[in-house]
Amino acid sequence: MALAEQVSATDIARDAVDRPVLARQGHDTAQTITLIVENMNCGGCMRKIEQTLASTPGVQSARTNLSAKRVTVVANPDATDADQLIGRLRSVGYRAAELVDSIGTDAARPDRDLLKCVAVAGFAAANIMLLSVSVWAGVASDMDPAVQRLFHWLSALIALPAISYAGQPFFRSAAEALKSWRLNMDVPISLAVILAAAMSLYQTIQGGEQVYFDASVTLLFFLLIGRYLDQSMRRQAQGAAQNLLALKGAWVTTVDELGATNRIPVRALAAGMRVLVAAGERVPVDGRVVSGTSDIDESLLTGETLPRTAAPGEQVFAGTICLTHPLEIETTAADDKTVIAEIARLMEAAEQARGRYVRLADRAASIYAPAVHILGLLTFVGWSLSGAGWETAITAAIAVLIITCPCALALAVPAVQVAATSRLFADGTIMKVADGLERLAEIDTVVFDKTGTLTMGEPRLGNGGEVDDEALSSAASLAVSSRHPYARAIVAAAAERGLKILPVQDVHEEPGAGLRSGHGASQTRLGSPAWCGLLEESNEDASLWLTRPGMPAVGFAMEDKLRSDAGNVVHRLEDAGLAIELLSGDRTRPVAHIAQSAGIATWHARQRPSDKIARIDALTGRGHRVLMVGDGLNDAPALAAGHASLSPASAADISQMAADTIFQGDRLSPVVELLAVARRARRMAFENFAIAGAYNAICIPLAMAGLVTPLIAAIAMSASSILVTANALRLRTMAVRLSP
Repeated sequence: MALAEQVSATDIARDAVDRPVLARQGHDTAQTITLIVENMNCGGCMRKIEQTLASTPGVQSARTNLSAKRVTVVANPDATDADQLIGRLRSVGYRAAELVDSIGTDAARPDRDLLKCVAVAGFAAANIMLLSVSVWAGVASDMDPAVQRLFHWLSALIALPAISYAGQPFFRSAAEALKSWRLNMDVPISLAVILAAAMSLYQTIQGGEQVYFDASVTLLFFLLIGRYLDQSMRRQAQGAAQNLLALKGAWVTTVDELGATNRIPVRALAAGMRVLVAAGERVPVDGRVVSGTSDIDESLLTGETLPRTAAPGEQVFAGTICLTHPLEIETTAADDKTVIAEIARLMEAAEQARGRYVRLADRAASIYAPAVHILGLLTFVGWSLSGAGWETAITAAIAVLIITCPCALALAVPAVQVAATSRLFADGTIMKVADGLERLAEIDTVVFDKTGTLTMGEPRLGNGGEVDDEALSSAASLAVSSRHPYARAIVAAAAERGLKILPVQDVHEEPGAGLRSGHGASQTRLGSPAWCGLLEESNEDASLWLTRPGMPAVGFAMEDKLRSDAGNVVHRLEDAGLAIELLSGDRTRPVAHIAQSAGIATWHARQRPSDKIARIDALTGRGHRVLMVGDGLNDAPALAAGHASLSPASAADISQMAADTIFQGDRLSPVVELLAVARRARRMAFENFAIAGAYNAICIPLAMAGLVTPLIAAIAMSASSILVTANALRLRTMAVRLSP
């Protein structure tokens, strides 16, 4: 099947992306605007941004991507533009900018800055705790008040600069929220830290005994750890579409009407211009072959390992590789109009649609933050009305703010994620996105690709036992001069048998046909039946043939080996109540064979990228949660569209970027382990929420009653965080089993 039939940019866009092309209010077209929102940090931010933009006149849809901190807006160009959208977001406290190709950002800088804050807070907390222990021990042994006051001042000198620096992530977020008359989880955190530090400084100046520098700094330290773990995991999901677009190439060699060549940027290309592509180079544009014939490696687009022969008049596409001979191509689409660019847009849109999944901690935060402030205010007012002094009232309020700070809640999910991802990593499985485990736990349907997923993706000689050493050695001597996958398979088979491979000097390769050496009647040929003159002797079992003077023709049957445990994995998944399907772009016969060998009853062959997404959408529409397992670029949009996604380490780079998870090795069993760990992780996350809830139910009333000092509140808060973390760490070693 031609690539034009397998990969259609129009079909991809129509079948996979819910992108309106007709504007409302009587206008003819709509534009898509992508904005970067720097301070989008949680599910509450996502909801607020989407609601704000959706209420803007002319906006048809707005979809946020938390991992990439982007929002894609489809709007009427006559009613609004990027500046107006940025202004709308600024009015509710969000810093936004339009995404353009020239923007260069240091993606790792926020992680580095946050890690510095963690280090400063940890160093300060350790030193202040040493001073606090000295004071506690000294009070019991009648420490001199002057020495005690000196220790308090030393604590202040350490704590105040540390809080000023390490608390910036929370302080900035809280300030922006308050400016826009809204609340988030950083507001009570900032209030507790600032009030505790201010009260401690006041007590130090007055010579009081109760200071809470250790509580405020320790609080910051634990919360920064949770924030860093969460943010560093989310940041790994960025950049898939950008890496895909990098495959287009930056420069091309053009040919003018006089035959002169010139090197120009790919952005300067226009339809109708001719470009030269050397053997081994990646095709930079979509176009029609004008001269030359070459094998084209389309595995990046189709997922299939067998190259296609491109002759004059046939279409080739950006991102594919010209294997055997140079080509002259007339450009039909370049830059952002190519199929590969369309797939990149598809992937980004699918990721943003998936971004609506809001984690449990973020949902709880929508009601948690205002509740914390109300409880703190009620505590202060209650103690003030009871006749207690303002110091007592504010101390009790600080204790409430500290003890109700959502540290255990904030760590409930990240702690489980860290434990689960550490376990999976030890088994060769890499989790790339923060909420991937939650979505994997909801899976009820698994869709596999064939080549490179259920199979190893490497053609091998299947009938080696029927081929004698002399024939295999002769074939390898020709094949060693070719880059064709079948030729490499023959060379590998000869090497495994220990045969000598002596390269032939006068080998000629005919793209799409085969190899030959010698002249006239003394020719030796390796290739297709037609190339070898064996039309009547050919059969479907042999992939290529060897003919030699005076010797009978020898057929070589190639096969793509099924992963050794594929059948067992399919059986275990079905026993766990999961539905299994196979979607492949390959021909019907090999797909049917692999499906039967793996025990998969439902399978579909000759599937284009749009067909795969259409099938996933159909399953999703019936209420199923689909795990897509694939390895080719043609699978990348489907990977992004699935509820969750998984790729082998041998997959194309872009498929690895699009997938939530990557597994290594030749076995398929990591799929079962991944789903079992994900389901167990979800149960442990709920257990952690229960621990955090019980902690608040017991400690909040005690704090409001004045029975808990800020220091004890910080210890209790830290204890709840440690308990949540300890519970999560059990996942690293406990036995898990995938069950219905």
